[in-house]
Amino acid sequence: MNAKLVHTWIWILIYAGIILLALGLAVQRSDTTLGWGIAGPGIALISGGIVLIWVRSRMKTTKETP
Repeated sequence: MNAKLVHTWIWILIYAGIILLALGLAVQRSDTTLGWGIAGPGIALISGGIVLIWVRSRMKTTKETP
């Protein structure tokens, strides 16, 4: 897995998680169970993005030759 692919997945997971978390919190006002059912996967996606940030920081980088 290259660094560019990891970087792309980091942002996909974080932004998708934020959207689901916001939607879940908005729905929670009318239905608590459904709200947490939507917000829970959002929290998991954000956590996955954070883990990928850590993975990316541990990857060895190679210098590209021109």
